[in-house]
Amino acid sequence: MTGTMSYKKFMPCIYLYKGNAVKGFSDKTIVDTNPAALGKFYSDNNADELIVYDMSDGDAEHEEALDIIKAICSDAEIPVIGAGNVKRMEDVKKLLYAGCKKAALNYSRTDNIAITEEVSKKFGRDKIVACIAQAEEITYNEELLEEYVCEIILVQEKELKAAISASKFPMIASVPEVSLDKILEFLSNDNICGISGYAINENARELLAIKSLCQNNGIAVNTFEPAIRWEEFKLNSDGHVTVVVQDYKTDEVLMVAYMNEEAYNMTLKTGKMTYYSRSRNELWIKGETSGHYQYVKSLTADCDKDTILAKVSQIGAACHTGSHSCFFNEIMAKEYEESNPLKVFEQVFDVIKDRKVHPKEGSYTNYLFDKGVDKILKKLGEEATEIVIAAKNPNANEVKYEISDFLYHMMVLMVEKNVTWEEITTELAKR
Repeated sequence: MTGTMSYKKFMPCIYLYKGNAVKGFSDKTIVDTNPAALGKFYSDNNADELIVYDMSDGDAEHEEALDIIKAICSDAEIPVIGAGNVKRMEDVKKLLYAGCKKAALNYSRTDNIAITEEVSKKFGRDKIVACIAQAEEITYNEELLEEYVCEIILVQEKELKAAISASKFPMIASVPEVSLDKILEFLSNDNICGISGYAINENARELLAIKSLCQNNGIAVNTFEPAIRWEEFKLNSDGHVTVVVQDYKTDEVLMVAYMNEEAYNMTLKTGKMTYYSRSRNELWIKGETSGHYQYVKSLTADCDKDTILAKVSQIGAACHTGSHSCFFNEIMAKEYEESNPLKVFEQVFDVIKDRKVHPKEGSYTNYLFDKGVDKILKKLGEEATEIVIAAKNPNANEVKYEISDFLYHMMVLMVEKNVTWEEITTELAKR
């Protein structure tokens, strides 16, 4: 079963060695000392996915690399494929738990081939990728790949022709520095679902232009294609549309601005929020001078099509004052209890975190931290048992109270183990 790609992917890669991003497998020249920031750079420049090759040596270095991969997955905001240093199922699990969307098995290693069925059944076929160096590795393992692997990363460009001849399996071609014509030639092949390697790393800033070239040549790529044309909007007297901007993670309203047709089209073309400045009478790319860019996650029109709701990934502060949001001048406020579940969890979580850093005499939370993780786990177990007992009672109120106690103790454990709500919700969203 090969399936059909809806679009061709552009996939930069990070070669992770001794805490740094280096040039390649055989060239350890450092290209960035902050791999997580490099992953964010690729994401911000419209890469579709990211491949991270862990080239660490030894268990201690490998554990450090996993921490860096976790940071890359958190910052990149695009799917990450983790590759390298996989020897057993536990290594696949660690990559997926670090936040990788998929884990790659190195088919040059017989032990990786041997665990393919096991890890595929455990984590799902859609989570398993095979790294292939020689085309014959596809031929020898064709049935295994077809049943238990979702994609192939072909790491040797010279093997591409033979690999395409050997199988119709979807392949990610890792290619060196090549011409744009060569990239178009690769992507025109039905087998090739994506391009990775040095050619993409070196042209990361130009991915939108390359994607535009692909579109002009009939190759389907992932771009911002609007479902609503500018002509369909109801414009204000100045010929503009109001734009309300939200943080895509928290739904916090960040700012309000305006777009004209040019700003609208530029936003769709670049993936960066672009507005029309009424005071300066000119186009305004948010963050162009401050570095506080807003990367588009979604654009939605209201019922009258006279306002756009933009959900963005905000870099730094949205407001020129340095505030994260422009909305901080309180006019009036009626006292109320917050009922948004995530906000309540975050508020309680923040109090627990503060207790750990700034202990308060007589605090039960500090008592738990002082007693250590064994005491926290004991209380968590007791509360879980209380939920089971309460659930046998026909009155649902008792269950509500016991679940609340459990969640509180769970958050104490989360703070103790340095786990955030964002990590939990991100993991749940994957399931």
